[in-house]
Amino acid sequence: MRSPIAEDILQRFLRYAAIDTMSDDTVVSTKQPSTDGQWDLLNLLVSELRQMGIDDITVDKAGVVIARMASNLDHEIPTIGFMAHVDTADDVPGNGVKPRVIDSYDGGDIPLNETYTIMRDDNAELAQYKGQTLIVTDGTTLLGSDDKAGVAAIMAVAKELSADKSIKHGALEFIFTSDEETGSGMDSFPYDAIGCDYCYTIDGGKRFEIESECFNAATVKVHFSGVSYHLGAARGRLVNALTMAAYFINALPQAESPEATDGRYGYYCAHTINGTATEVDLTLYLRDFDLDVLNRRIDALKLLAQSAEALYHKGKATVESKIVYYNMALVAKQKPIAMDNLRMAGERLGMPLEEALIRGGTDGARMANEHHIPCPNIFTGGHNLHSRFEWAALPAMEDSAKLIKEIIKVGSEQ
Repeated sequence: MRSPIAEDILQRFLRYAAIDTMSDDTVVSTKQPSTDGQWDLLNLLVSELRQMGIDDITVDKAGVVIARMASNLDHEIPTIGFMAHVDTADDVPGNGVKPRVIDSYDGGDIPLNETYTIMRDDNAELAQYKGQTLIVTDGTTLLGSDDKAGVAAIMAVAKELSADKSIKHGALEFIFTSDEETGSGMDSFPYDAIGCDYCYTIDGGKRFEIESECFNAATVKVHFSGVSYHLGAARGRLVNALTMAAYFINALPQAESPEATDGRYGYYCAHTINGTATEVDLTLYLRDFDLDVLNRRIDALKLLAQSAEALYHKGKATVESKIVYYNMALVAKQKPIAMDNLRMAGERLGMPLEEALIRGGTDGARMANEHHIPCPNIFTGGHNLHSRFEWAALPAMEDSAKLIKEIIKVGSEQ
């Protein structure tokens, strides 16, 4: 028998997951949100918030919704924010999601369709959920727990608080962003519309895992220009831009790739390539916990581009780099209230919270570094994110909501 809040989270998640919100990094520079489906979910959230009686809502043109609940205390305390993003990734298809509920997991492998199966032996976390509720895909898309599980948990807490006026709390902000998966969700964030002193992204993974440190991240775009000639008369004249790009990619250290690194080790990743023998565009993702090392990686790619030009005479290779987000650990240490209250809330609930590194980033990382608001990340219960083998555990979603409520309670007593 599910608790009322667990049932509410489940129904919300199923409703949200079915909405097509896959973001598109090819148009995000000119269109925010990058896809119309993200507006569909944002508008639904606004409607549901108003039905709860929450009317102090800002809807920003960049695809950000900020809902505020006034304090019901007789003294002033710091304002707390909770944030989640509505878009899903495009690593595998993220639209047309058909979530399937497993009411009582039997502890074995989970067939998704005739081709794909979630293997128990490859998913150690499954063992703790035998007899409990899981949500999976039909094997054709990702599920979208990143981050619709976070959205559902925040909305369920907002409903409880609005329905039960006896629950004491300070001023709260519930923030929903778009295009997080493209790295552009905070490019036009309306910081002047928020007042939170500290915030939490509900955008993590396995149960009880919390995070206050993430990668520094850069996106590097390299354009290769070749020299076009008829192939029959190409000797000594043609310079193939695809060959230049292949040389460039093959020169990246394999030992410093995503598939060869973990823990604190950073990486180079050739992510997308488009073009012809004449013109090629290559996008690379660079990650490292140490900012100096990240900058060294950027410099290495610039030198590699010069090497490509030297080897392929008359070919050109131009490099543009952009820091997408910074490690949020420094702000977390400078303003410890967010982590202190998170740890205290976990202790009160008897949750064995485990601090981990984010080998990625969150909107909270940019909030921390751009506006000096500490913004740790809290688990949602999603696993195998960005893949067709994604699964989510309802008990973990419920625990996430419980932790949110306890953080609010801890804050109200300070």
